[in-house]
Amino acid sequence: MSSAPGHDVKAAPSAAQSRIPAPDTKLHTVAKGESVPGIVHHYLPLTTFLTGSELERAIRTANPEIKGLWPKPGSEILIPSYRENWAEKSVPISKNFEVRAIYLTGTMAGSAKGLDIIRKWREAGGNSVVFDIKDSDGSVSVPTGLPLAPEQKSYPIRNLPKFTAFLHAQGLHSIARIAVFRDDALVTRHPELAVQSHKGGAWRENGKLVWTDSSNPKVWEYNIGLAKFAASNGVDEIQFDYVRFPAEGDQKDAKFLFEAQHPDWKRADAITNFLKQAQLELKPSGVLFSLDVFGVMAWQRPIDLSHTGQDIPQMARYCDVLSPMIYPSHFFGMDGYTSPGDAPEHFIGESMARFEKVTVSSGVVLRPWLQAFGWKTKTYSPEYIRIQVAVSRGKGGNGFLFWNANNDYSKPYSAMPEMRQDKAKYFRGDEVKSYAETSKTANRDGKAAN
Repeated sequence: MSSAPGHDVKAAPSAAQSRIPAPDTKLHTVAKGESVPGIVHHYLPLTTFLTGSELERAIRTANPEIKGLWPKPGSEILIPSYRENWAEKSVPISKNFEVRAIYLTGTMAGSAKGLDIIRKWREAGGNSVVFDIKDSDGSVSVPTGLPLAPEQKSYPIRNLPKFTAFLHAQGLHSIARIAVFRDDALVTRHPELAVQSHKGGAWRENGKLVWTDSSNPKVWEYNIGLAKFAASNGVDEIQFDYVRFPAEGDQKDAKFLFEAQHPDWKRADAITNFLKQAQLELKPSGVLFSLDVFGVMAWQRPIDLSHTGQDIPQMARYCDVLSPMIYPSHFFGMDGYTSPGDAPEHFIGESMARFEKVTVSSGVVLRPWLQAFGWKTKTYSPEYIRIQVAVSRGKGGNGFLFWNANNDYSKPYSAMPEMRQDKAKYFRGDEVKSYAETSKTANRDGKAAN
């Protein structure tokens, strides 16, 4: 990256002229009206420091003449640990690797608090982190340069290879979540890419304009482009969420492109063909490809399939990992339970057994999303966490992903010590190998690790 306007190294005043930048440092000429926080904000993605406070301390240590917030215009400041060009490779692993992950929003992942959560999860025994590249409001966490990406004033993760390098240094498998077809930002700027209404204009789900047309090739291209960008910047796994059609609203009024271009298709055919294309384009990168699906889809009810297009046996053919969202509290009115949130044994067990049955012989790995929040349950606790993990594993689950929209993982933290002590019941304890170790194994075997 080039320096921002006014940030180029210029002929310095005599006092600063003697300063010769050491390797991995840069001299910055202070512009009029420029503050220390502004300089920190500009250079943070161009240094090895992870937080602004760390970089500011280092700048002040390297430049003791700076006393306040406003350094003298025209003076030169030494920027330590400068790195203009970043590159990070994905660490390939087998799809059978037993992931133990938490989810972070993009905003949280790119913050000092998020880095602390990541470190604490690693200390607790986690080996993976899921973080947003694009959330369901359409906002993106990283600058990508893709034409359909929203123009944002800021990005929580300004340097993706730097962030993935941090995760790798922690010994963590990095999973980039992309909310695919629910995208407020895209349909607001490009209503022609939204689901259309038979009455005219863009269709709305219960009054809200939030859904792209899941069969539109331009929408496919954008989301696959995001996935390829993430894979090229060190992410180890691409996870697609909202891989479906809208399930609510006036379904009879919704009009989709495939109905005219492929009249023999159903919604499931559009989803399957999208996944086939995504898998094909991601394959050269060597990253894992996983999909989030509704937990209720294990029941194979015709109405759910006709609305969402999530044909589980078909979807399983075009991914490495299938992650059903089997939060007990979400099974409203199912199987006669008035309080499903307080029946984790039943709904985790029944869901996993059904998913295993409908994906038999597909070779797909089942790695469920589990409930790490107390909504609609009176029994949420560390024991609630342990029950879900144990039942899932006993029913064929390979690893787990914990979801908490607020990124509060106090209960999983408390549950992990006991689970680490009883691996036969909860998890094997797989750990990520370094890139060098994985590459060595792949070269010796004459094939990719996965």
